[in-house]
Amino acid sequence: MKNLKLLNSNALKFIAIFAMTLDHIAWAAFPGYPTEALPLILHIIGRITCPIMCFFIAEGFYYTKDIKKYTARLFVFAVISHFAYIFASNSFVDWKSFIPFYYGEILNQTSVMWPLAWGLVMLRIEKSQKIKNVWLKMLLVLLICIVSFPSDWSCIASLCVLAIGSNRDNFKKQMIWMTGFVAIYSIVYLFSFDLVYGVIQMGVVLSVPLLMMYNGKRGKNPKVNKIMKWFFYVYYPLHLFIIGIIKYMF
Repeated sequence: MKNLKLLNSNALKFIAIFAMTLDHIAWAAFPGYPTEALPLILHIIGRITCPIMCFFIAEGFYYTKDIKKYTARLFVFAVISHFAYIFASNSFVDWKSFIPFYYGEILNQTSVMWPLAWGLVMLRIEKSQKIKNVWLKMLLVLLICIVSFPSDWSCIASLCVLAIGSNRDNFKKQMIWMTGFVAIYSIVYLFSFDLVYGVIQMGVVLSVPLLMMYNGKRGKNPKVNKIMKWFFYVYYPLHLFIIGIIKYMF
């Protein structure tokens, strides 16, 4: 089994970035819920991204030297990414689109960075030694679900971070909880938006064999590791802004 541990965190993050980019290009090039082969394939590939992001947010909880700075960094980039996400979205109308709930439905009011950041907060609450009351912890998690609900991947992304982080030493449990939460999301998507695209959400299972190959290391080159620490934070909003500009021009 150890021979299959071929991927470090840098490699997995690059795979996630590639899959995410294809997914976002598909949303821009094929708006709505088309059922042609190409957009469906691109969206299925794109389902790889969120589980990998959730996994490494949870890993970051254990590896970071300063959890407060890590949390603050996620929320700062969640705010920056909000504008990029809305600008690139098919529901963008004008500058008022940046105001949550001004236009559109209750979901997808901001990017996945928002529930990911709150997922880290959930994990901090669950692991907190200061908050000993289990019912209070559950109440706080529920409140976070409400706050993170109107976003891309909704509160499911937050719950996946919590599940993965809480079961760190048990990969099987991590994946069972993750796929279970996404199954709930898939069912809601199925009934609220589109049958085919509801089923597509379960493409997250494609991330399981990739995460199984994670060797627990960042990478061999310290300089690359330092760059990769910030690369995703920059790439995520940047590529969305570029997609938005291209859409605006053409």
